[in-house]
Amino acid sequence: MQNKEDNHLWEYVQSLSPEATAQLSQPESREVFQIIEQNIVGLLGNLPTDNFEVAISTNRESLGRMLASAMMSGYFLRNAEQRMTFEKSLSAAQVDSQQS
Repeated sequence: MQNKEDNHLWEYVQSLSPEATAQLSQPESREVFQIIEQNIVGLLGNLPTDNFEVAISTNRESLGRMLASAMMSGYFLRNAEQRMTFEKSLSAAQVDSQQS
């Protein structure tokens, strides 16, 4: 179990302004949002809510790990999305320069 002094990620998240938290928590594309949603559903379990009354209980440490996992997945996916956009832009620029 981590000491409070060792939990720098949690301290950082708590120090963010509400605006920064809102901006970081909203992916720009629907694809990234769906992948993050599927990841979290996979972590929690995927029982249909119309047939089951689902209740999840956990401890603080496990919840923190899940939050960290979701954040890392989100950062990874956002970076991949930015790279894909950059590569598409670079390819389009190369095609344009070859046609000129």
